[in-house]
Amino acid sequence: MLPNPNLISCNFSTCSSLLIKTHIIRVSNQPTLRPHKSKLSYLKTLNHPSSISSISPLFHRRIGLQICHNSFDNVEDSQDPDVNKLGSGNGGGGGDWTTSILLFGLWAVLMYYVFLLTPNQTPIRDKYFLEKLLNLKGDDGFRMNEVLVSLWYIMGLWPVVYSMLLIPSGRSSKGKVPVWPFLLASFFGGAYALLPYFVLWRPPSPPVEESELRKWPLNVLESKVTAWVLIGAGLSLIAYAALANGDVWKEFYQYSRESKFIHITCLDFALLSTFAPFWVYNDMTARKWSDKGSWILPLTLIPFLGPALYLVLRPGLAGLPMPSANPTVTEEN
Repeated sequence: MLPNPNLISCNFSTCSSLLIKTHIIRVSNQPTLRPHKSKLSYLKTLNHPSSISSISPLFHRRIGLQICHNSFDNVEDSQDPDVNKLGSGNGGGGGDWTTSILLFGLWAVLMYYVFLLTPNQTPIRDKYFLEKLLNLKGDDGFRMNEVLVSLWYIMGLWPVVYSMLLIPSGRSSKGKVPVWPFLLASFFGGAYALLPYFVLWRPPSPPVEESELRKWPLNVLESKVTAWVLIGAGLSLIAYAALANGDVWKEFYQYSRESKFIHITCLDFALLSTFAPFWVYNDMTARKWSDKGSWILPLTLIPFLGPALYLVLRPGLAGLPMPSANPTVTEEN
């Protein structure tokens, strides 16, 4: 019977040490290791096919080899399981594709519904409303619906919220898919433009250099001034709609049943509100604030105001090591 080996190499600042951890392995007729054999020689012996064949299948275990890249990483921070699990299904490659396929299916169904099934009874009125909201028409005496006006301007604030959540903690590293084209498109297409990025996204996000925090766009997106402006504007718009009388709300409801433009805008708002809590949690985990800030997660279910409140309260990125783009743990069977 072979003694249980537990070979540990400390994490020095040179980052050249190896951490080797083996589980209990029962070996039949295994020769006793000589004391002069090195740890790596022993690892090669166990990984040799002749040695593996002698291991009892009932007690077969994997041998993990962890390579340390950062001298400031400790055991707790070297591999954050929450970051790796975000958006990755069951944590494996199959889970990645399963999540992507489901999101792509959702996007395809939404596109089919938007173009073919949404009500389109008032196309001329939709064109008029859009011109009024874009200030392309002068004052002709018609008063726009207050709820519709509030919804229109909040939809212009949502892309800023998602930009502050996706840059940098929501950037994709494995697929090398840039996030900024989708964020720019979201100013026009909302969630319908962001969903393809959600399909292609692969965590973890690449590390952030200290110099990036002082440059555009992070110097604006990480600013508390931007966060306060967002939540202030959101509160004003929601209050403007909430103070409207019941007839205005009934009129807006009727619009949403007849107008293609207003119907897909309401659906867009619902989609952005639905996905926001996940990206808040992703950003919170990347900033290592998931324990202290977990109380705010239920509040992110409040449309727009919840995610905006998180942006005001979240800690800054300065001094926080972001998840490395290169995996720090590799396993060999």
